[in-house]
Amino acid sequence: MAETSAQRLADFILFSACKREILITNLKLQKLLYYSQAWYLAIADRPLFDERIEAWVHGPVVPPVFGSFKQFRARPISAIPIDGTIEAGLKDRPISDHVREILDIYAGFTGGQLESLTHKEAPWLEARNGLAPDEPSNNVITLKSMTAFFRAQLVTR
Repeated sequence: MAETSAQRLADFILFSACKREILITNLKLQKLLYYSQAWYLAIADRPLFDERIEAWVHGPVVPPVFGSFKQFRARPISAIPIDGTIEAGLKDRPISDHVREILDIYAGFTGGQLESLTHKEAPWLEARNGLAPDEPSNNVITLKSMTAFFRAQLVTR
């Protein structure tokens, strides 16, 4: 069983980013969810959330979370929980520290830069399976491919 849900993690990412005065678009949020999941798999050897990540044209996407924020289109997400319930729910768990590390590493990139980065990595490329760059897809980026790729990155760093 996963540590949390993708939506709860997205809320925590948005809450944490807001506290740091970092603007997050849906595109960027999707990549932060992907990197949170991928690095957690590599380090903890279990999923952070159970929802599937799909290899869309613009990179990895968690469809239900994307749908929750699609009304913002390319604008920064402004529907950020302002009470402490999100933080309190994850405060004593190692995932809050994990998310903060992900933000430390990736939050300085734009959504487009993160998209470009994911397009060079094996999990997205394997899930796309030779599709044209602009061809729609809902192919799943597997937990196995994320674990293998990111665990190898741990070894080389």
